[in-house]
This record gives sequence, structure tokens and C-alpha cells, in this order.
Amino acid sequence: MDRGPAGIAFSRMVPTPSLAIVGAGMGGLTLAAALHRRGFAVRVYEQAQRFVRLGAGIQMSPNAMRVLRGIGLEPRIRAAAFQPRSWTNRDWDTGAMKYELPLGAEAEAKYGAPYLLMHRGDLHEALASAVPSELIALDKRLTGLDWNGGGVTLRFADGTSAQADAAIAADGIHSRGRELWLGPERTNYTGRVAYRTTFSAALLNGYALDECCKWWGPDRHIVIYYVTAARDEVYFVTSVPEPEFTVESWSATGDLATLRSAFQGFHEQVQRVMTACPRVHKWAIVDRDPLARWGEGPMVLLGDAGHPMTQYMAQGAASAMEDAAVLCRCIEAQPNDLPAAFVRYQTMRRERTARIQGTSQQNTWMRQATDPDWVYGYDAWTAPLPALA
Repeated sequence: MDRGPAGIAFSRMVPTPSLAIVGAGMGGLTLAAALHRRGFAVRVYEQAQRFVRLGAGIQMSPNAMRVLRGIGLEPRIRAAAFQPRSWTNRDWDTGAMKYELPLGAEAEAKYGAPYLLMHRGDLHEALASAVPSELIALDKRLTGLDWNGGGVTLRFADGTSAQADAAIAADGIHSRGRELWLGPERTNYTGRVAYRTTFSAALLNGYALDECCKWWGPDRHIVIYYVTAARDEVYFVTSVPEPEFTVESWSATGDLATLRSAFQGFHEQVQRVMTACPRVHKWAIVDRDPLARWGEGPMVLLGDAGHPMTQYMAQGAASAMEDAAVLCRCIEAQPNDLPAAFVRYQTMRRERTARIQGTSQQNTWMRQATDPDWVYGYDAWTAPLPALA
């Protein structure tokens, strides 16, 4: 409370800052939903003309589910997703068990949140439902980003512009916001490609699969799991050496004959999935080295824009969602000093995301007995924040 000239107490009115989020992916929508629930003025700018339900699965580990719980989406996600009893890791040809991680009720009791498998499109649709449609502007490809003491100006390919007190670039591994800040960069090509698709489980003709399994080959692997509560849709994603392939589009079509040849000799479960699969997409697996800082002044990076990682730990989206929760908390704590809030957010998130990046690059996660507590036991809503910046 402050006191006026006559000694009368009054509440200091703090203007609500306006926040522009570039990118309507998992991280950007999570941040928008969290900020909107707390009364902040937020607007999302997405370059796509419309949202598309891509044929891809996604794993929502307990650390991610806690974030979703904090924005009111847990009941919806539980209704749509599949909760496996375990995550099995098997030898590529014999099927011998290398390591089995208990999930289901046991993991939920341990971590206080479930481990769920779902279609990426269902998760994206749920996140979009938590943000009023009028706050999401589609067909907005970022071409300019300027900031000074007066805030941020965003310019788009359609000739329009927007102003905000701060901007968060949540626009993925090929972040235009990052490029406008740091200049053109090259991604790290791993020399490997991912084939992925979803298809109807009915095409398996009743053949039973492990609920969630990674099949480890000498130089390649495939992960297979159900993505719906009814177990009527199957997803798989691979990692295969193809150093000559450098296309990073999620919509590039893969050749089924090439894929099936790459997995000759694998276990019968894998063969059944390969045979049933009607079509497949592929993209080059890339990442970037960790950054020393994620932003400058009233502009900051979030998710893959700041710390893109390989998919081998299934933590890319989860990390972006954790970013969103922590950033929301920092903004809420220091709404009058957004650059300081952004520094605080980076300070908290850099070490954890770099550790996940490095661990994922090794591609040994769950290959043998693994302690996942440091990943799954994390709560982005309650983890202690650093001292005020």
C-alpha cells in the first residue's frame, strides 16, 4: 500500500504488460493458456494458415502432465490418452527384455501424475481449446522483430505489424525469432532420419503388441505404442542412419519399401507393424548446441527455439511445456520488469534443459536399468525459483 498527500492509503495500480508469443506449438500454447488464466494480455502469432492433425504420437510423462494439470487440461488429456502399464525395452531380433520401466498406477503413485501416450493432434487441440480463439492469429509469418526501451515491434509477411511489451519466440527449431536475434545458424545434422506414422490398429488384425516398446538394434531402433484410450490407433517412430537425407519437414513422404528393408530381421512385432503400416513420413533428425543465453531485453526463446533436442527421451514437448510454466511464474513474480523476469527464467531452465539435451543425444535412455526420477519427478509449478533478478 502507498499513501497519498493526505495520508490516505491506496493500492498501487500496476499496468498489465502485453505479451506476444510467436508460435502456436505445444510450448507457445501452454504459455498462452497459463498467462491468460492469470489475467495477462497475451496474443499468439502462428505462421500456419490452419492447424493440421499430423500423424504423430507423443508421450506425456508425469513432469508434462503436471504442467497440463496447472492449466486445467488433465481431465481432457486422461480421457483421450492411453495409460500403459510399462515401457518395455527389447532386443531387436530375439525380443529379450533389456529393461522394463513400470508405469500405470505404480508410476502415478510414485510421481503424483500419470504417464500417458496420445496423438500429437489431440494434445495440440486440447491446448488450443485453453486459449480463446481471438487471441490466436494465424497466417502470421514473422519477418521482423525490433525491441527497445518502449517494448517490441513484430512485423509479418502479410504487411501487418504488432506491438507488445515483450515477445517470446516459441517457434521451433527453425525459429525465425532466434534467427532475427542471432543471425542465420546451421542445425546439427545427426546423419539419421526418423520415419513415423499413425495408423488404425484394426490393420493388425487382432495381433497384440507391447503397449509401449522400444526395439533396440545395433545401429537403429523403433518405438511403437498406442495413442488412444481405446487402443485403436498405433504409432511408431524410428531412428535409422541415412546421412544423405537432410529434409526436415514433418510432411515429407517416406518410402515404405526402404523402411521395411531397414528393419529386416527385427522381431515379429516390428514386422507386423511394418506390414500393416499404409504410409509413412520421414524427417532428418537434427538438434542444436545449448546457448549461453536465450534472449535479450524484452525478447526470450522458449522450447525448441532455445534448446532443440533429439526425440530419444521423449522430452522435447515436455521441456517446452516446463519452460512455459516456469516463464509464467517468473512473469507473474516480476510483471513490472519483464527483462529481469526473462533472465530469472533462463537461469532456472538452462541447466536442466542442457542435461536433457545431452542425455538424449547419447540415445541410451532406458536401454538398461535407468533412474528417471530427475526427469519425471520435476514439477515446474513448484520447483524453487532463483532469487529475484
